[in-house]
Amino acid sequence: MSQKKLRIVPLGGLGEVGKNMMVYEYGEDILIVDTGLMFPENDMLGIDYIIPDFQYLLDKRDKVRGIIITHGHEDHTGAIHHVLEQIHAPIYATPLTRGLLEVKLARNGLGQKADLRTIQAGSTVQIGPFKVDFFHVCHSIPDGVGLGIETPAGLIVHSGDYKFDHTPVDSWPTDYAKLAEFSERGVLALLGDSTNAERPGWTPSERVIDAALQPVFDDAPGRIIVATFASLISRMQQVANAALKHGRKMAFVGTSMTDNVKMARKLGYLDFPESVVVPIDQALNMPDKEVVIMCTGSQGEPSSILGRLSVGTNRLFDLKPNDTVVMSSHPIPGNEETVYRTINRLFQRGANVIYEAIAPVHVSGHASQEEIKLLIHLTRPKYVIPIHGEIRQLKQHAALARQVGIPAENIPVVENGQVIEFEKGQMKLGERVPGKYVFVDGSGVGDVGPSVMREREALSHDGIVLVNLQLDRETGHTCKGAEVITRGFMLADGSEEMLGAVKKRIVETVAHANGSLQADVEQVVRSYIFNETRRRPMVFVNVSKS
Repeated sequence: MSQKKLRIVPLGGLGEVGKNMMVYEYGEDILIVDTGLMFPENDMLGIDYIIPDFQYLLDKRDKVRGIIITHGHEDHTGAIHHVLEQIHAPIYATPLTRGLLEVKLARNGLGQKADLRTIQAGSTVQIGPFKVDFFHVCHSIPDGVGLGIETPAGLIVHSGDYKFDHTPVDSWPTDYAKLAEFSERGVLALLGDSTNAERPGWTPSERVIDAALQPVFDDAPGRIIVATFASLISRMQQVANAALKHGRKMAFVGTSMTDNVKMARKLGYLDFPESVVVPIDQALNMPDKEVVIMCTGSQGEPSSILGRLSVGTNRLFDLKPNDTVVMSSHPIPGNEETVYRTINRLFQRGANVIYEAIAPVHVSGHASQEEIKLLIHLTRPKYVIPIHGEIRQLKQHAALARQVGIPAENIPVVENGQVIEFEKGQMKLGERVPGKYVFVDGSGVGDVGPSVMREREALSHDGIVLVNLQLDRETGHTCKGAEVITRGFMLADGSEEMLGAVKKRIVETVAHANGSLQADVEQVVRSYIFNETRRRPMVFVNVSKS
């Protein structure tokens, strides 16, 4: 047994749902698994998405031997171009996942620079000191893999996102035999998906969606609009099958979705006749009963096709009263309010909306409690490390592991940044490394921090008051009184009297100022407004002299 330590460093996905990123470090060699993003929470105003803080890797970038992407969902791929801008290493992915990465990287100007290497489920690749067995897992996207990572310190099984679907849409079940083989070799630690650790029983098969779509297509009086993730290739196949059966033509809308469809058809992951797909322009001129449209926006994103349809700002086409909208996804935790607001707006605009709460038009791609227990039984690990989930889900995963006989001291529940070390078959917790949120806002990455977010929140609550003061350079008195501008603070009606009182107090403060004029005026304005309105707008004072 080697004397070096195996260090497992979670940079994302532990303590949250999304931005999954795990680092395996042995001596002078590093392997990265997944580089995902996370959607912003409701109070993260103006933020497009969040990526992992991979500052820990920047002074070790020469040690990175490879990046493995387990499957093509955004919470595992979305930060790849940000990582590649800083770290140059080969990327290993199955054919479909590679295709999705190529589309994403080309869109971000990195298509020719990335060293993409195709692997197959069932293959074994040596990446530095890490011998990686890729095994197929069922999920809500084809070509997902879990990993058996053989290190000099022991065998680690990294589940990725998985469920035990006995009747998958692509007829390719999870590789139970490989999991049993890992057990025979001896598993040091299992890092298992915790997303559905609170759900009892088994996760339903993707096949239930076929049956759920049947009455939708039977009963829809007009167009059917199906909203889902642009990477949900299996759902595209199921909708295409239903369209064929019911004599409808199918149109895809949105750049990411159309690009992914072309790629998946080219690689053979989508199998339907060319004739079933028509351009959106043609679909809009066909009888409504003959059309199904697939688009993005199932998470209620305001800039998505469905988000714009819900408020009537979509340029290409608008909703019609007889449209049936199918929301074929589950709200990402923290995103429920946005999704249900979108559903309400769609109803208000005359559409009939079918979503998970009223029909099984989406099923989870993650293992429920009985599947989590089965994975532990199949692999028989010494240690179980819950990953991919909020704290409550990680804790529940730990409870399930205890139920099936794993000692409590062998189940570390940790958050992002907490290093776990293995040496001579024993585990201990190491130091904490940075594991915070990195906000992406437009083209800015990481330049918006918690203080800016607090300012945005304050601005959204009570607005701003801007005071412009022009002082006489000789006397120090105001030349024209004070100019007071408000935004998001109060209506114009009734504001003149208050603003007049504010200006009067500002002039008095200038006349008696003996300290920092700017700070004194801010304090006076802030105090007066709070006493009168019980509101706390942000107050800015600009002083100039002439």
